[in-house]
Amino acid sequence: MQWRSIVVGLVVLRLSLSCVLWLAFGLGPNVSWGFNFPLGFNLHKLDLLFREEKVTEQKSNSWSQRIPGHSHEKTASTCSRVGEESPKRSYLSFFDGNKDEYVRRYSSFPDTLKAKMKDMAKEMFYFGYDNYMKYAFPEDELNPIDCEGRGPDVLNPSNININDVLGNYSLTLIDTLDTLLVIGNVTEFQRAVKLVIDTVSFDKDSTVQVFEANIRILGSLISAHILLTDPKHPFGNVVFEGYDDELLHLAHDLAVRLLPAFENTSTGIPYPRVNLKSGVPPDSINETCTAGAGSLLVEFGILSRLIGDSTFEWVARRAVRALWNLRSNETGLLGNVINIQTGQWVGKQSGLGAGMDSFYEYLLKSYILFGEKEDYRMFQAAYESIQNHLRRGRESCNEGEGDPPLYVNVNMFSGEIMNTWIDSLQAFFPGLQVLNGDVDNAICLHAFYYAIWKRFGALPERYNWQLQAPDVLFYPLRPELVESTYLLYQATKNPFYLHVGMDILQSLEKHAKVRCGYATLHHVVDKSKEDRMESFFLSETCKYLYLLFDEDNPLHKSDNKYIFTTEGHVVPIDKRFREKQWNDLFPCENGALVERQMNNQPPPRNISNCNKIPEERRYTLPLKSVYMRQIDHMVGLF
Repeated sequence: MQWRSIVVGLVVLRLSLSCVLWLAFGLGPNVSWGFNFPLGFNLHKLDLLFREEKVTEQKSNSWSQRIPGHSHEKTASTCSRVGEESPKRSYLSFFDGNKDEYVRRYSSFPDTLKAKMKDMAKEMFYFGYDNYMKYAFPEDELNPIDCEGRGPDVLNPSNININDVLGNYSLTLIDTLDTLLVIGNVTEFQRAVKLVIDTVSFDKDSTVQVFEANIRILGSLISAHILLTDPKHPFGNVVFEGYDDELLHLAHDLAVRLLPAFENTSTGIPYPRVNLKSGVPPDSINETCTAGAGSLLVEFGILSRLIGDSTFEWVARRAVRALWNLRSNETGLLGNVINIQTGQWVGKQSGLGAGMDSFYEYLLKSYILFGEKEDYRMFQAAYESIQNHLRRGRESCNEGEGDPPLYVNVNMFSGEIMNTWIDSLQAFFPGLQVLNGDVDNAICLHAFYYAIWKRFGALPERYNWQLQAPDVLFYPLRPELVESTYLLYQATKNPFYLHVGMDILQSLEKHAKVRCGYATLHHVVDKSKEDRMESFFLSETCKYLYLLFDEDNPLHKSDNKYIFTTEGHVVPIDKRFREKQWNDLFPCENGALVERQMNNQPPPRNISNCNKIPEERRYTLPLKSVYMRQIDHMVGLF
């Protein structure tokens, strides 16, 4: 009987200890409702137990810094007294266990598996494309569940979720043109081009969003025209007999129909929508988002330089400057929604996701394409403000204490955190950081989004990093995480990113594939679906997945360098785009060339960042195992 008493006593002691730890530090069983999201778990409780006393003015490594009502100062002083007599330990030591599992899983990727994934990505593209051509063309999109085409919602003009994008102009076919070349199907590319020339007209009574028509339609027409006529022929001689610049003429025609958006605005910032027949609708609103108004320069600029007409670049550049000059004097940040007549910020949230993302992207890509130093100076100043006011977490990605780096949404004037969610569009930012040479920060932010993907098998449209739960549950097959994965692999050649691509590819096959294509996930937890396959799934998601596994693609082997538009369209970095047939567009207009608080460091001559990662780190994990495990834990993976 005595041994039974001893066993019972040990069990009671262990349960008591577990309860004490649970109450004190949140280390016991998680409390959750349905989603397995631990409520109230805070890694800082561990950090505060073991960290050394620090000067109170020192910047915190916590994401929750500056959130009203969140303060750890009292807890810190109490916990430091408790731990005075015990050895100091880093809370990261709690994530040291089983770290070799990350090395075993991610440190190699056989060539045979790479070839299999390449074929799988190609089959995914063709399954979506062939079914679009069979069941939907000439309509804009495919409904992959019902195997039907989808066009504008003419019965409900206010349905901007559909009508902003669908203009009754065979959107998916046009958006997919250059992907056919990337996949290697020259014959189908030529057939698709001929179909566009023979069947597409923009003389339609369709009211579309200027931004969407620009990036999806105008950008693709320009890209396909350039690849057709490129004397360097990266994909072979793809031009066909009788081609007479028809795609360029179509692009010009569309751009002319978008120009009324720039008229009759006090600021030069365009209206968000135009009717392709009649111009700006009489009931048009005066509010637009920063990305929508400020992400036209790449396509409009290339068109201007191809046809020798400065009009298109002029209006696009004027809009960028207008937005830039309205940034906050205190923080250097921009908001996300602005009144185009008054210049007042209606939305004061500054972040990297929806409404903001491609504005920053196109500052850098415009410089890469056109060589305009002003574009790079604006980007450099914007990036510095982002780092100063949006970035939270420890200073270094791969060293030190604290939470992993994360970019949060803040008030553009004060820099105070406005909410605790990030959105899936922000997953593009690691790719932009690669182009800018900040590969270390790109590695950490990408790892956070990949952890969310592993948790759900998709990226929720919004994810609440404080609650460890989705705020908006749908996933429309967006490409941003795949894009950043591809660019990080090109920069580092680390097999980790091939594993990320494989996980994404397999998740899409498992959760999104339906009878006639791939469907939007309505709910990332229960995997219910919506009957829609947006055009960017074929133009971007499939393209980046294929390129990730195709080491010998002509884009990778060509002597020329290429860049991708925000819709994933391929554009060569060509000296003819750095030549203008006109004088400077804004000769000191309103003093716009005088940049306040600007770093005068000259822009880099070589944007390639393939050698930014030290050689000894190229074949190890891009992020140390302890930090990977920490991120996985912080999104609720274990």
